[in-house]
Amino acid sequence: MGAEVIVIEIIGWAAAAIILAAYILLSLGRLEGRSYLYQWMNVVGAGGFIVNSGYNGAIPSAVLNVIWAAMGLFTLWSVWRARQAARAIAP
Repeated sequence: MGAEVIVIEIIGWAAAAIILAAYILLSLGRLEGRSYLYQWMNVVGAGGFIVNSGYNGAIPSAVLNVIWAAMGLFTLWSVWRARQAARAIAP
């Protein structure tokens, strides 16, 4: 197994650990679904899965994770905008 394959595998396992940790923390009430940390964990994890899946030719998984990352980025943008609007209203 070459160094490239090992790096891709490490990226895939790290992605799995990040997404699993995000879900566990959400389930335990340690994170909120619209928190920056939860969404960034999903975006980073999905990015790792995109790299791993794409490299291994698992196109359906790669596409799913592109959508997953896009949903996370959209939620981050949505939360940021809502917080900006709330700050503009608050004295």
